[in-house]
Amino acid sequence: MKLLKTEEAVGQVLCHDITQIIRGVTKNAVFRKGHIITPEDVPVLLSVGKEHVYIWEKNENMLHENDAAEILRALCQGPNMHATAPKEGKIELVADEDGLLLADVERLRAVNRLGEMMIATRSSGFPVKRGDKLCGTRVIPLVIEKEKMEAARQAAGDGPLLRLLPFRPRRYGLITTGSEVYHGRIEDTFSPVIQEKLAEYGCESGWHEVLDDDHVQITAAVNRMLAAGAELVLCTGGMSVDPDDRTPLAIKNTGAKIVSYGAPVLPGAMFLLAYTADGRPICGLPGCVMYAKRTIFDLVLPFLLADVPVTAEHLAGLGHGGLCLNCPECRFPNCMFGKGV
Repeated sequence: MKLLKTEEAVGQVLCHDITQIIRGVTKNAVFRKGHIITPEDVPVLLSVGKEHVYIWEKNENMLHENDAAEILRALCQGPNMHATAPKEGKIELVADEDGLLLADVERLRAVNRLGEMMIATRSSGFPVKRGDKLCGTRVIPLVIEKEKMEAARQAAGDGPLLRLLPFRPRRYGLITTGSEVYHGRIEDTFSPVIQEKLAEYGCESGWHEVLDDDHVQITAAVNRMLAAGAELVLCTGGMSVDPDDRTPLAIKNTGAKIVSYGAPVLPGAMFLLAYTADGRPICGLPGCVMYAKRTIFDLVLPFLLADVPVTAEHLAGLGHGGLCLNCPECRFPNCMFGKGV
């Protein structure tokens, strides 16, 4: 780049966008990179505070900010997302599908640690909608050495830093447990909550049974649903350590592999997750899922519907950031809940 007084830059090529900001009215480029400055442009440039401008000088060892942002974009972009055109040296990635966004946090940190460049993303492990912004990339200076961008490629390693895994709606089975519901002493208010949450992801309820606190009956019901083709089975209630709560034993007796009984998340400490031999999830949902706005189930469900196996290590990591503050106005997922992993 070469710095010139604006009045002396007529006929030169701008090497960066010139932005005009009028509070409450506009924030946009009045001139774009590559624009050839004319005499008529000088008063406009002065009116936006540009008494000096950078003009482009060819240098084989340097990259313009837009070209460098394109390299960062390529390091990030995985399937099911598209890039915006460069604007003011920044390129963004946008979701093409509803799905689970995953970021390789360690490799992302390695790139950002290099300095003079940045990649800012949404939090990894949360659902996004089609059209949502996923990340923004840019370099800090207007031009940057090619060797620094090569260092970014090396730091990023193989594979995209971001993945967007589309959700696959499931046909699920729902088992409501509890003698109080089974005998009609109270209304079942748990099942509608689960059905509403699953409907948000396009899932369809194929089976629903209401059972007493009998682990033999619950095990049999889970197995019937699995045999009939259920892709996900959810058991509500009976998850505490009370003597009448038999759901954990019932799930264990199906032969499914228990990933964890318990999770370091509040609400949701008594959550249970298991997988059948062919990889279908079975969940034991504690009572908090019925009455709390957001719980462990909201953190785990997107992974289940994106075919990402949930491990004990993953659940253990949810402890950092796993305390829901139960705000009067719930803004999840635009809050700290679950953001610690």
